[in-house]
Amino acid sequence: MSEGTIITGLDIGTTKVGVIIGEPTEDGNFKILGVGAAPSEGLKKGMVVNLEKAVDSVRAAVDDAELVTGKKIVSVYASITGDHIKSINSRGVIAIGKTGSEITSSDVERAIEAAKTVAIPSDREIIHVLPQEYKVDDQNGIRDPIGFSGVRLEVDVHIVTGSVSAAQNVLRCIEKSGIGVEELVLQPLASSYAVLTKDEMELGCVVIDMGGGTTDLAVFHEGSVKHTAVIGIGGKNVTSDLAIGLRTPLEQAEQLKCNYGSALSSTVDATELVIVPGVAGRESKEVSRSVLASIIEPRVEEIFSLVARELKRSHFTEMLAAGVVLTGGAAQLDGVLELAEQIFDLPAKLGTPLQYENCTEITPGPAFATGIGAIHYALSRSDKTAIRTRPGGLARTIDKMKKWFNEYF
Repeated sequence: MSEGTIITGLDIGTTKVGVIIGEPTEDGNFKILGVGAAPSEGLKKGMVVNLEKAVDSVRAAVDDAELVTGKKIVSVYASITGDHIKSINSRGVIAIGKTGSEITSSDVERAIEAAKTVAIPSDREIIHVLPQEYKVDDQNGIRDPIGFSGVRLEVDVHIVTGSVSAAQNVLRCIEKSGIGVEELVLQPLASSYAVLTKDEMELGCVVIDMGGGTTDLAVFHEGSVKHTAVIGIGGKNVTSDLAIGLRTPLEQAEQLKCNYGSALSSTVDATELVIVPGVAGRESKEVSRSVLASIIEPRVEEIFSLVARELKRSHFTEMLAAGVVLTGGAAQLDGVLELAEQIFDLPAKLGTPLQYENCTEITPGPAFATGIGAIHYALSRSDKTAIRTRPGGLARTIDKMKKWFNEYF
């Protein structure tokens, strides 16, 4: 990668749009040159519902990052989420040739293509095909089969699909902001690249990205992705519950949640009072912090219960030796870690972004994990042409989508 190249991660969330501009370093990591953020409008549960407002939000966050760094953003690695995301595991099998033939990269590509030949509805597209492990003849558990000798190659992959229209709306939103898209990256996958260590990926863990409109999860075991899912409930639902329960405006409810809220009522001092503003000029009132916790706790418990149900359905609960890693803005709420340990009966920790140099005055926390992870994802694919930041990323992505569509339908 040439000196001075920048890679940009774009996190289009329900409550905020975050932009991270990174510059690769010689050791394979990167340094953060700038961070941009803007309130998110025109999105609901991770999906674009008002294109013009969404474009304005993306443009504001990009302008913020460009102003700080003095760099022009040409293209981005953008996150995608929403309850339209579905995933499946598949297997591909191919014959190598005569006995003793050496497996090449083209053989690996053919095996992955074979794994992609699954029935997918016409209104859905493949977003990721993530290899899990390879098997050469009778030898399994192989991470990279290139150079092995054999006559039969198998690959297990994790396939992530999404709604064609939802993906195109995200692409169109970014294009209208004057930026190209190198690649769409599933949000929990990007977050995982930012907050997980190799040991956690090997032992087995689940990353739970608690965003504003969705809660995303990714299960890792033996170094690969085993399962991903998106649940259409997030921190914004907690805020809404507070606004209704306390009869206060949404903006005030958000402030109360962040400053005084707790997801575990048993840890709150019931004698501590907070002022709750009234709606439209109505009088303010005082309520105990325990009242806030009694509203917040059931909703967070519901979110974790839905995640636990998803894990149980996917049969990966017993693989999580390293426990639970929580990230995202809503994961910073007091009591969330303790409640997660109670619900999952596993150790839990707050996942903060790892392995980067920070050249800014801002320290990006869990709320920026997706944007930072998108840059890590890009670096992991540095041998591919998509890494180069230049115009035309959107056209390439659309061409890929058309190719997939014509191939399968």
